[in-house]
Amino acid sequence: MELHPGIIIGLVVFFLGIIAGLPLCWVFLASVIAISVLINSPLTFIAGTLYHALDSYILMAIAFFIFAGALMAEAGCAEHIVRFAYALVGRIRGGLVDAGIIASLFLGALTGSSVPCIAALIPLLVPQLEEYGYQRRYTTAVLCSSSFLGYLIPPSVPVLIYCAVAQQSVAAVFLSTVIPGILLASTYVIVNHIICSRYMQPSEKVYELPKTLAGSVKKIGVTTWYALPALGVPLLVLGGIYGGICTPNEAGSLAVVYTLIIGLLGYRRLKLRALPKVFEGALITIGMIFFLIAVGTVFTRVLIREEVATTVAAFILNLFQNKYAILLMLNVFILILGMFIDGVPILIIVVPLVMPLVDQLGVNLVQLGAIIVVNVGLGVVTPPYAISIFAGSRLSGVPYDQLVKPMLLFLLFGGLPTLLLTTYIPWLSCWLPTLVMGQKVVGAW
Repeated sequence: MELHPGIIIGLVVFFLGIIAGLPLCWVFLASVIAISVLINSPLTFIAGTLYHALDSYILMAIAFFIFAGALMAEAGCAEHIVRFAYALVGRIRGGLVDAGIIASLFLGALTGSSVPCIAALIPLLVPQLEEYGYQRRYTTAVLCSSSFLGYLIPPSVPVLIYCAVAQQSVAAVFLSTVIPGILLASTYVIVNHIICSRYMQPSEKVYELPKTLAGSVKKIGVTTWYALPALGVPLLVLGGIYGGICTPNEAGSLAVVYTLIIGLLGYRRLKLRALPKVFEGALITIGMIFFLIAVGTVFTRVLIREEVATTVAAFILNLFQNKYAILLMLNVFILILGMFIDGVPILIIVVPLVMPLVDQLGVNLVQLGAIIVVNVGLGVVTPPYAISIFAGSRLSGVPYDQLVKPMLLFLLFGGLPTLLLTTYIPWLSCWLPTLVMGQKVVGAW
């Protein structure tokens, strides 16, 4: 099937808008209007589609988790999580940097976003590790590379957005990214162990840990005790959802209340006078995401209605006969998009367009969620767009170009291998959801 010239022009408008750096919400709308006018389609469908795009219970869960993440970032959790990670891995080579990776894994799961994770950990860790001999650019690069690990540990906002678009079980897709997330963190620790000595200078200051087994156990016990309130958020959410006690929406509201309690009364780092600013920042983020979802849905509905998705699927299937080659090309395409576009628009655009393709390939949609979320996370740390690098550079004072080389090492030897394993080994993403939720929910894989 050949595409109507009006659709091609609309797509050109879309890509030109991205290249020009225009706000994506307006690029979506401009593309929809251009396509509709050129193919003589009425514009009245836009309002109805906008409404139905936002008429989803999953969006309420997204709002609650963003609120909880904003509160958690201000609640003083980062310091206790870092001390907990130090106690666990501080003894091994590069263990102080490993602590930053593990802290990113936990803190990213709590905040659900990469930038708050960077904002909390870079001021806390980079100056301290510099005193122990680690180059500022290296520790900043490691924290930037690790900042998206929380995308893969529930509760995860990108997973919620994927489920809203793909109409999949939130609980199943939450679990699908856990093993890839642990695998990715483990590969980062291995890469750090191998290369950290290149980025160290001799230092007289040494981080002291207990020398006896009893002392080490006590240290781990004490740091775990102080970190437990923060770590209780994912435990509360996951326990509630998988225990059948509450829905994702209710779990999100519980996370907000719990975070307020530990921030105000537990760690006592969250002040009442700071709440309006926290809520304002969270509302801006929620509004931006919801508006993107709404106008992005209109854009993709137009493309689906005009059979662009089926045309693309047929073209790719004719071009590549091998399922594994098609999946590889899909990963390359999403990674390239991630170099220029943020994760939320990628989820909105790509998921509806690839659904006909993956359906013909027989790819499980829970596994597809894991593949796309890993891809989106890698896009956050892949130049040239790489919002994490911009944020890390600004917070640490290290020039952007000095962060790229060490980050590429983690991408090439940690991120890409994990992505390929998640893509080609369904067990990594489907075994745990099937174990907990059952084959009927997850489907065949």
